[in-house]
Amino acid sequence: MFKNVFSSGFVVRTCHVILTWIVTLILFLHDTDLKKQQESGHLLQPLFFVLLVLVSVLLYFSVSLMDPGFIHSSDDSNLQFVLGGNDEQENMIPPPVKSLRQRRCRRCLVQQPMRSKHCHTCQRCVRRYDHHCPWIENCIGERNHRWFILYLLLQLLVLTWGCWLCWTGLSVAPSWRPWLSSNGVLLAVAALLALLAVVVLMLLGSHLYLISVNTTTWEFMSRHRVSYLKHCGPDQNPFDRGAARNLRGFFCGADAVAWETLYFREANDV
Repeated sequence: MFKNVFSSGFVVRTCHVILTWIVTLILFLHDTDLKKQQESGHLLQPLFFVLLVLVSVLLYFSVSLMDPGFIHSSDDSNLQFVLGGNDEQENMIPPPVKSLRQRRCRRCLVQQPMRSKHCHTCQRCVRRYDHHCPWIENCIGERNHRWFILYLLLQLLVLTWGCWLCWTGLSVAPSWRPWLSSNGVLLAVAALLALLAVVVLMLLGSHLYLISVNTTTWEFMSRHRVSYLKHCGPDQNPFDRGAARNLRGFFCGADAVAWETLYFREANDV
């Protein structure tokens, strides 16, 4: 289920964890609300903040090391489709025929179900491929996409809370130079947290929108290259069942979905 911890993403993951705990330590060492409540014996808020940081780190590792939905060669025996051509250049669905022509990846030699794609970084094919995230050094796919969204939500909460804590720790000085000298570290941390919060907010918002219309980042960005979407109009999405059903299916549905069945059912309805 999990990849080797000491893979090519070891440096990225280590830097993420070290930076997270350095920032947390700075918030406790400076005169922020965390330090004030800790010194006064009110430990609820400090403990809750540390707990959120710890859970965010655990979620980060879970999403980073989790199998995103890699397609194995043994999965070929479960497929009932005729083999097709290679990669994205060959049409996956011939318009006049109501059957699916499965394609075989020429890189890892497995049959690709609909909405899957070969990741050039992971060197594997991923079910319901969304994108490869360099932040976590893993693909986002069918099995870990929900956990990725949960991680973004929790990370946004921690970053926002951290920005507010930096504000509570700023001290007053008679002029700007001693003020900048005494608050320089907190200002740098606040700027870093604010920048990361904006990035996470934009990423979370874009993912929630794509989920609400039941499309992936890869399908949205490379629609003209996706074989099963080439014949669709610019506003047509064969997987869209309405925002409510899309969100419910994403967050509450099963991991594996037969997208071919949904694709042809929607096509027949049209």
